[in-house]
Amino acid sequence: MKTINPATGKIIKEYDEMSFDEVDEIIQKANAAQADWKQTGFEERGSYLNEIAGILREQKEELGKLMAEEMGKPLQQGIGEAEKCAWVCEYYAEHAGEFLKDDPVQTDASKSYVTFNPLGVVLAIMPWNFPFWQLFRFAAPALMAGNGAVLKHSENTTGCALKIEEIIHEAGIPKALFRTIVRDKSNMKEVIQHQGIAAVTLTGSTRAGKAVAAQAGEMLKKTVLELGGSDPSIILKDADVKASAETCVNSRLLNSGQSCIAAKRFVVVEEVYDEFLAEFTALMEARKVGNPFDDNTDVGPQARVDLRDQLHEQVQESIKNGAELVMGGEKPEGDGAFYPVTILTNVKPGMPAYSEELFGPVASIIKVKDEEEAIQVANDTNYGLGASVYSQDVEHAEEIAATKLEAGCCFVNDFVKSDPRLPFGGIKNSGYGRELGLYGIHEFVNTKTVYIK
Repeated sequence: MKTINPATGKIIKEYDEMSFDEVDEIIQKANAAQADWKQTGFEERGSYLNEIAGILREQKEELGKLMAEEMGKPLQQGIGEAEKCAWVCEYYAEHAGEFLKDDPVQTDASKSYVTFNPLGVVLAIMPWNFPFWQLFRFAAPALMAGNGAVLKHSENTTGCALKIEEIIHEAGIPKALFRTIVRDKSNMKEVIQHQGIAAVTLTGSTRAGKAVAAQAGEMLKKTVLELGGSDPSIILKDADVKASAETCVNSRLLNSGQSCIAAKRFVVVEEVYDEFLAEFTALMEARKVGNPFDDNTDVGPQARVDLRDQLHEQVQESIKNGAELVMGGEKPEGDGAFYPVTILTNVKPGMPAYSEELFGPVASIIKVKDEEEAIQVANDTNYGLGASVYSQDVEHAEEIAATKLEAGCCFVNDFVKSDPRLPFGGIKNSGYGRELGLYGIHEFVNTKTVYIK
């Protein structure tokens, strides 16, 4: 198993895949450690999480460089990701006890209440695009709830996976309680179905989610799936066009366009379409694609060459079917997995740019006649992760976000983002279950009724 620098195409390091016997031993020891861990209190668990947060902040420069090297994330964005991981650790260290306290319920019993017990050892199958954040937004609540964890990370971010394990152990968490396994994704069924794995969480593609859900379902194991998205942003006729365009460009190019919740389809009513397109194009043209270690770089390489090539095929297929290329759309020659900032217009149903997730710096601009059509187009997708609406009539935009958009996270006058304080997840082909907030920590506990006559 190799990690490859996507900016240069050079091999960083090679790793030996673990045998199933090695993985089996890790899972068995994790269960033994979890049996002790669940007896600890929230204050003790929280002290370890706060220690993890401190290490993440101390090492944020190093971690940013590791992300830049393994998956091409612009350096400053990687540093910011490490800081956000520290935040989620501190958040759950402070609030887990409150979120999981016994909930009394008045019944005919002399006493009845709901209590929350950990499930056991949870398998986390994580992607490369936010290699630290995706893991810690699961691990912080899972560990605070009393669970153990086994991490199977994307092969191209194996260095990040092992570094996460090192940080958690350095903070004092029992070594057996949290382990990283080095395993090819094609060899995961027997791990998912291992009797020592109580539940599975996956962040990744819809295809991967279906496979994991089916394999876990055979053993009746709980799953939480955060999958892809083709997130719409609606620009209404009364929007602040300049501000909206800037926010939309920031959303589309976050993490070099490789974000499940990045805005991908921009649905613009015809009254402001020309103005929005002009503002959006000027801002996209100003963004620099280049070396992720350069502080002036806005967009780094795509994480792998095969992913870049797949994105290019989606763009070319859309153009072949009638989409108009405003800028970009040409695969650069030379080393690395770079792809230019790209805008497509005249995007229609049946094109990849309309119906598929374009995981890179490609924006689809769709003109509609009015608000009603904008909502219809926004919801015309098999995905349902995030959506946003831009309008100066905030009360009306809130109504659209709250009642008319079909997605798990709906934002007004801002781009969709994850926040430790708010639940995060999707519907339809974007998955099920929630991470973060109160609802996220409740995913991997046994919600138990206790009744005393």
